[in-house]
Amino acid sequence: MKEIRATTILAVRRDNITVMGGDGQVTLGASVIKHTAKKIRRLYKDSVLVGFAGSAADGLALMERLEAKLEEFRGNLLRACVELAKDWRMDRSLRRLEALLLVADRDHMYLLSGNGDVIEPDEPVLAIGSGGDYARASALALYRNTNMSAEEIVKESLKIAGEICIYTNQNFIIEKLG
Repeated sequence: MKEIRATTILAVRRDNITVMGGDGQVTLGASVIKHTAKKIRRLYKDSVLVGFAGSAADGLALMERLEAKLEEFRGNLLRACVELAKDWRMDRSLRRLEALLLVADRDHMYLLSGNGDVIEPDEPVLAIGSGGDYARASALALYRNTNMSAEEIVKESLKIAGEICIYTNQNFIIEKLG
């Protein structure tokens, strides 16, 4: 998978609550252009959360396509993700899109890429973006070793990622299902 140096998006599910959070930093080269971007959206009757890392235009275009797939398959998240991943991998114009998607509902979460990946994690913790590995490692440690809520884990893990990753700031957008 191509390295995306553009953000941190993290999802955690605990106690039937799914929380997705992301930072607000937008960089262009070595400069910070914006501090409060919203990289997470609610789709399909507010029942699906999706966040993107990478090019904003590409991420938003993919979100629109995912929403159309969710409508087509009446909210079946796995089917919509698989069909989007197939299109993304096979369509010449879509293959050029430089973004990753993190998609979650109350029961499942998936990482989608232009390589055709639809990855569901073993544990309900998943992250993408340049700070994704930092946030995921922190979230897994907190998930396994504390009783913190999903929202608390997301906030603390994004804070840690923001302290380490230069492409991640401390302005978080947090969305919750459940």
